[in-house]
Amino acid sequence: MRRYEATREIMNAIGDELVVCNIGHPSQEVFTLRDRPENFYMFGSMGLASSIGLGLAMARDRKVVALDGDGSVAMNMGTLATIGLARPKNYTLVIVDNRSYGSTGFQRSFTADNLRLEEVARGSGVESVAVVDRQAEIAPTLTRLLGEDGPHVLVVKCEPGMPEGIGVIPIDGMEVRDRFMAAVASGRRGSDPARTRGIRSLA
Repeated sequence: MRRYEATREIMNAIGDELVVCNIGHPSQEVFTLRDRPENFYMFGSMGLASSIGLGLAMARDRKVVALDGDGSVAMNMGTLATIGLARPKNYTLVIVDNRSYGSTGFQRSFTADNLRLEEVARGSGVESVAVVDRQAEIAPTLTRLLGEDGPHVLVVKCEPGMPEGIGVIPIDGMEVRDRFMAAVASGRRGSDPARTRGIRSLA
């Protein structure tokens, strides 16, 4: 499976959780699969999805999922130490590890060689760390974690590559910010196009 197929399984497991998504193609894929006001798509600040999600979880009681990549987490390794120190019960960091920098041409990342982010998370004091490498395991594992106190780090191992037909997000950053802030403030689910059109599957 590629990141797209992994992300589809991740979003299938998401209920009313707030989702902070890594920049570039990951955000574009999430938008294509299941756009919703509770998704915060990053348009910059590579490496900080995990930190933004952590701050949000510490500020709110609502459950927060940060969807990040191996290259981004490697740029901000201190985030794992901070998660292990702060330990917010409502926070889950999902790292989609395709061993590459997907948004810039799939160049090899550190995890293609010696870096094991799951071991860094454990060494940072995160007690709940899970690793999956099969598509069928993703949604059940994430559903189980979201039903338990965290923090959790879930590393999803997959292959490089992405399907054709993934375009840019057709709403600007201010609109993403405003509707996300409204969703956070309301504490209620907004409209979810996926409930009427289903999760997309691209070849």
